[in-house]
Amino acid sequence: MTAFTDENVPGRSGPSATTQADPREVGRVRTEYSPAHDGDPDPGEIVWTWVPFEENDGRGKDRPVLVVAREPAGTFLAVQLSSKRHDGDREWVPIGSGPWDRSGRESWVDVDRVLRLHEDGMRREACALDRMRFNLVRHRLRERYGWS
Repeated sequence: MTAFTDENVPGRSGPSATTQADPREVGRVRTEYSPAHDGDPDPGEIVWTWVPFEENDGRGKDRPVLVVAREPAGTFLAVQLSSKRHDGDREWVPIGSGPWDRSGRESWVDVDRVLRLHEDGMRREACALDRMRFNLVRHRLRERYGWS
């Protein structure tokens, strides 16, 4: 496994930097479940990237995200995961535990914040989420933003 320093974390800077996307301005979005073990990132997979803090002040964190859609321009839309408990918070969808967290902690997905990723700005070290849990996230995104 490659050791990443704070400066060379995929998605942190440059043309492949992870950015926040306005979910109401991204145009028509078709979420899909299409993980494939082919070396390419696919919707339904959990990947790792640099996620800027909401303050957008240059700080952020390398973290897992769930890829939910592929955009025509070749970028991807994703939502971040957190192991911090968010019980009862409608913006956070509980997805349980999985191999993306080495400690086996429960995780939640934040549907309130959508990220735009570039293929060179992420690394595939995690896994594919199963279809049932992906559909929970997909359903909440559809309710919130009208995505298909």
